[in-house]
Amino acid sequence: MIAQQIARELSLPPRSVDATLQLLQGGATVPFIARYRKEVTGGLDETQIRAIEERHTYVADLESRRAAIVGSLEERGLMTDALRRAITAADTKTTLEDIYLPYRPKRRTRATQARERGLEPLSVVLLSQPLDSQPLVFAKKFIGEDVPDAEAALAGARDIIAERVAETAELRASARRLLETSGIASSSVVEKKRAQALKYESWFEHQEPARSIPSHRWLAMTRGEKEGFLRVSVEAEIAPLLTAAAGKFGMKTRSPWGPVLAVAILDGTKRLLMPSVESDVRAAIDERAEREAIDVFASNLRDLLLAAPYGGRAVIGVDPGLRTGAKCAALDASGNYLGHVVVYPVKGEDPGAFRAFVARHKPDAIAIGNGTGSREAEAFVRDSGIDVPVVSVSEAGASVYSASPLAVEELPDLDVTVRGAVSIGRRLQDPLAELVKIDPASIGVGQYQHDLDGGKLAGALDKVVESCVSHVGVLLDTASPALLARVPGVGPKLAGRIVEHRRTKGRFSARKTLLDVSGLGPRAFEQAAGFLRIGAPAHPLDASAVHPERYALVEKMAKDLGVPLRSLVQNAELVGRIDLTKYVSEDVGLPTLQDIARELLKPGRDPRATFEPVRFSASIRTLEDVVPEMRLEGVVTNVTHFGAFVDIGVHQDGLVHISQLSDRFVRDPREVVHVGDRVKVRVLEVDRAKKRIALTMKS
Repeated sequence: MIAQQIARELSLPPRSVDATLQLLQGGATVPFIARYRKEVTGGLDETQIRAIEERHTYVADLESRRAAIVGSLEERGLMTDALRRAITAADTKTTLEDIYLPYRPKRRTRATQARERGLEPLSVVLLSQPLDSQPLVFAKKFIGEDVPDAEAALAGARDIIAERVAETAELRASARRLLETSGIASSSVVEKKRAQALKYESWFEHQEPARSIPSHRWLAMTRGEKEGFLRVSVEAEIAPLLTAAAGKFGMKTRSPWGPVLAVAILDGTKRLLMPSVESDVRAAIDERAEREAIDVFASNLRDLLLAAPYGGRAVIGVDPGLRTGAKCAALDASGNYLGHVVVYPVKGEDPGAFRAFVARHKPDAIAIGNGTGSREAEAFVRDSGIDVPVVSVSEAGASVYSASPLAVEELPDLDVTVRGAVSIGRRLQDPLAELVKIDPASIGVGQYQHDLDGGKLAGALDKVVESCVSHVGVLLDTASPALLARVPGVGPKLAGRIVEHRRTKGRFSARKTLLDVSGLGPRAFEQAAGFLRIGAPAHPLDASAVHPERYALVEKMAKDLGVPLRSLVQNAELVGRIDLTKYVSEDVGLPTLQDIARELLKPGRDPRATFEPVRFSASIRTLEDVVPEMRLEGVVTNVTHFGAFVDIGVHQDGLVHISQLSDRFVRDPREVVHVGDRVKVRVLEVDRAKKRIALTMKS
């Protein structure tokens, strides 16, 4: 039943959803299902499988809450047939909680105090609105020790009615729709803090429709509210709601009790219903804004992780610094630390020592972190007369890695700053392998990440890292524990055991020897094996993405062609002769067979792009060098909902606003640019006081 519901909601085949849920519940990972179980799922991709996973979690939570509510109502003797039908029909958590609200145990309210004073019967009369009695006269019957006069009695009865208005599920749904469709999100400055709130000046008097407010604007407003500088609200004209409530409670205009009921309805709507529903609607906007911001972060992170690697070549990594100098670390082609030197570019130091360092280690490139002092370090390197490519590398999160336990374990004898230089050099060699060592949230490629739910953000980013690692594949003999831990089915504990096995037993000669690792059983092997590669394997398919469960099938293909298996690998003529339809069976369909054929042509091919360094203008080193109308080359460092940030070779990134990304209308900046893209820009404006650069990519 759950599978059918999810299939309807996501417009997917029920059989595919059911099969996917069974695989997930059996412990299969999303990347494994997407790549190696295409026949079972009908070819669902990672995005669809994750949507099924997330929706199943929601539906399971809904059913769990439904059962808890039913149990509570039955235990207290409050369940009725009508109530049970309503609870069973509720298809969202919000609807379910609205139905349960009147029965939820609650703290003492004005209504409960009125009931304690014996005013419930008066509220019943007020609701019936008799035509033959006057409210104040009738209310005198309820005067007593806790009710001093008739007006106090009517006030208590109105409080009871007001609470009923606020707890009526239909009215709550109407109020929610009203705020969602017609609500205005607004912010205003807290006057006594105006002078301290200048960074939120754009939001001092801001209004726009709540249904369409972009996530970055909402997050900015709510951040100002959390810091005590702004007041934020979502409001709408309540006249339609008052009319609906009057109809719901059958207000009689001819009854003398009608005006009293009208006051109760107005009070319940303004004091209780609207603030309560506003909280719900704001929570929904929070969730939408948070989801969009996490999506932006995840998309940027994916682009950064899958950036083109420089490859297995020797490099020198440079962690620039003005006062403390630039730390330069030499790495061999495998990223192993060889030695370091410190130079002081801004102090006019003779480059002789640096030239000697380069001559000793013979790097193929020099990677310079793009932080403070990067242009000075780059100029120093170029002016040294060294004929080696110089590449600017993002150093976001490098300081986090440098001080981490992992960095201490990898480079125990090095200073924190030298570890940073090593990390920068390794990022050039293989961005994915190095960046997986850092908490994804510490890599500055999101928007308002500090305002997001830490658990949700971490979960989403972990999925991105897992997806990227499985997309590229991991070389089993050289991968770090951090990289191995991200392989589907492995995790930190098994990663440590794999590295320990490698250290004590030597390199892995074949994928199947993974089963010799302590604690790594058949299930983990099934999930991980296809994403792990052997460098110089005895079995040729161990270097490919072909899963070991299909080796026998590929061997049969080679046998049918009358050639050894090794001759089939990377032989386009032989692969082209394979009639894939001949090998279709109950558990192997054309999608998997086509994947196998592609892998045979290019086994273990790195799917990432070819590395191309960005070429910054040699004349641009500081913000003072940037002037309007300059045309420059840069690299995209971050993409948000409102535009893209571009490194043009100075410490401060420039902003290409969404309106300046293209000659055509752009709804989402990610339609045009991604993190790591090389772009050509023109300078529109430079605000040196605020350290802001406005750029355009329009022709």
